[in-house]
Amino acid sequence: MPSIVRPALVALTGVLAAGCQLFPAQQAQDVPAPVQAVPRVVEHPTATHRFDFDPEHDTVVGQLQVTRTRASDTLPDIARRFNLGYEELVRANPGVDPWLPGEDTEIVLPTQFVLPDAPYAGVVINLAAMRLYYFPPRGESDALQTVITHPIGIGKVGWETPVGETKVKAKARDPWWYPPASVRREHARNGDPLPAKVAPGVDNPLGAHVLTLGWPSYLIHGTNKPYGVGMRVSHGCIRLYPEDIAELYPELPVGVEVRVVNEPFIYGWQGDALYVQAYPVLEDDEREHADGAGMLLNAAISNELFQKVKQQGAGLDLELVAALVDARQGIAVPVTRRGLTLERYLSTAPRVRNVLPEGSNWNGDERLLANAREWEAMRAEDGDGAVRSP
Repeated sequence: MPSIVRPALVALTGVLAAGCQLFPAQQAQDVPAPVQAVPRVVEHPTATHRFDFDPEHDTVVGQLQVTRTRASDTLPDIARRFNLGYEELVRANPGVDPWLPGEDTEIVLPTQFVLPDAPYAGVVINLAAMRLYYFPPRGESDALQTVITHPIGIGKVGWETPVGETKVKAKARDPWWYPPASVRREHARNGDPLPAKVAPGVDNPLGAHVLTLGWPSYLIHGTNKPYGVGMRVSHGCIRLYPEDIAELYPELPVGVEVRVVNEPFIYGWQGDALYVQAYPVLEDDEREHADGAGMLLNAAISNELFQKVKQQGAGLDLELVAALVDARQGIAVPVTRRGLTLERYLSTAPRVRNVLPEGSNWNGDERLLANAREWEAMRAEDGDGAVRSP
């Protein structure tokens, strides 16, 4: 994926003035007729954490889905059920109360993902998306590449998760937690002193599995507070749902590469459609980002991208891309279909039952789900840092 560069902003100013479209006169893909108001088939959901794809042609995996709330649901409940993070689900459903969404409220599940612009090898983490991707080694005879993806929690403001490349240096089950001195000082200032060490068990914020990175004091680990996954609540570590780290732990060997990127605007192909997925810029991201129009203009004049658009007989709906980048809801939307809007795209998404998906790696045990008071308390504290095995 090309980088966003400022000189590109000037090149297509005239295009925007001409109506924010870059469609060939007779080659644009047409959007199907509006969906009629007829009863929709409600399907059983399938797991959305493991995909096989052809990296030579596709850089988007999964499929957007829509479900409806049950009377007792909160958005954190639904997020874990469908292997999504808190912020990931909330931003896709603006205007919905996370704690009182109401019964039978329609909920968009952003379970379609544009892969980060990074090598498809080892672990890749996109901080802006708050999502981890693992690409297992691909055999010489394998036609497809596998990717495993999960939501993550990352470092809060002032305790940022670093960007760069490192490796998994060690692994441990049922780790002891040795809070770093800086974390202990912070907790002491907040009237919540920490012990010098915490034994494995339900009170250990590292959960049952930990991967030590080459960066001192930074870990990938589970958590005893799964409702914090998908938010900025850690001291820089990367935390996953307990069931997700349990699945990844045996698959990730010591020495596997870990790349951390921060890409709030990503685009890629699935079939003959170009998709755009835009996330909010992190509060402490000090890079100078072009606005939505600037980003899409740079993409439009990328020779490689535009040549593929033309080869597919498609066109770029610049107005739609600008709207997606401005809204930053984290929903992957095709932008090479004439006349498509986000609302229209959502109307065509499969409707699925609000139940644990088939093939999920979670058993549905909701004992560690949170209420609003617990969630707010969790946001005000944190626990991760140095680790040693007993």
